Amino acid sequence: MTILIEQRDLGVEVEGKKMETNELVLDGGFPMPKLDAHGGGFDAPEINAFGQSFRDYNAESERQKTVEEFYRLNHINQSFDFVKKMREKYGKLDKTEMSIWECCELLNEVVDESDPDLDEPQIEHLLQTAEAIRKDYPHQDWLHLTALIHDLGKVLLLPRFGELPQWAVVGDTFPLGCAFDQSIVHHKYFKDNSDTYNSSYNTKNGVYEQGCGLENVVMSWGHDDYMYLVAKENGTTLPSAALFIVRYHSFYPLHKSGAYTHLMNEEDKENLKWLQIFNKYDLYSKSKVRVDVDKVKPYYISLIDKYFPAKLKW
Repeated sequence: MTILIEQRDLGVEVEGKKMETNELVLDGGFPMPKLDAHGGGFDAPEINAFGQSFRDYNAESERQKTVEEFYRLNHINQSFDFVKKMREKYGKLDKTEMSIWECCELLNEVVDESDPDLDEPQIEHLLQTAEAIRKDYPHQDWLHLTALIHDLGKVLLLPRFGELPQWAVVGDTFPLGCAFDQSIVHHKYFKDNSDTYNSSYNTKNGVYEQGCGLENVVMSWGHDDYMYLVAKENGTTLPSAALFIVRYHSFYPLHKSGAYTHLMNEEDKENLKWLQIFNKYDLYSKSKVRVDVDKVKPYYISLIDKYFPAKLKW
C-alpha cells in the first residue's frame, strides 16, 4: 500500500489512471484528504479530562501514581519469552465466538489503568475517536471502523479471556529482542527486566536485521497485538494500513519519538503516515463529550458487515 503525492498539478496516478484531486491517494482506492488548517478540521484540545496535559506522566495526582506503578510492573515483566508464550496461547483464538459489536459492548466493563487521560468506559473512547475521524474523513469508512475496533483487545482483562493483569494488556508498547530505547516512558524500570542483561537482546538490532520490517519484530504483549491477530486470522478485508494501526497504535516510541525506525521496511513507512493521522484522534478525542450510541450504531454495524464475518473467533 503506497501513498502517492503529486505536487505540481495535484493529479494522482492510481493503477495507471490519473485523477484530478487535492488528496493523497493510497493504492487500492483509499484517498487521504488534506485538512484545511483554518477550517473545520479536528481541533485538538490542550488538556485531558482531568484538566492536565495529555500524556503527562509526571503530573502529581493519584491517577499518575497508579499509572507509574503500572509501568513499573509492565517493564519488569514484559520479556521476549513472555511474549512468545502469550502469542502461542492467544493465537489459538479458542476463548469464545462473538461479533465485533458484541465485543464493543463488553468494553463497558473495562477501564485502562495505564492511561493518564481517561477514566471512562472504553466504548466511549472508541466512539469518540471514530466519530471525530468520520467528521474529517467522511469517505474513509475503513478508517472509521479501525477507530472503533482498535482497542477491542482490552477484553483480555475480562475473566472469560483469562483476566490478564493490566500490565499484560494495556500501556505503551515496545519491541522485545533488542535494546529498550530511552524514549520509552518510565524507562528506569527496565533495570529489573531480565532481557536487559541478555547479550542477545541488549544491542540496537538485537536478534533483528536492519530494515527487517515490523511484522518480524516481537512487540510487548497486549491488546494491540491480540486484536491484530483476531482481525487477521478471521479474514478481515480491511487494508494493511488498518491492521498496522491496530497493531502499533500504542507504539509511542516509534510514532511519537521516532525510535526503532531502523527496523522498518518500506511498507511500514507508508503505513506509518496513516498511523500518525489516526494517533491525533486516538489521543485527543478523549473527553467528557458523550456519543449517542443508538444513533451511530447502525452506521458502524454496516461497516462491520462490510469488513468482517458475522462471528469471529477470539
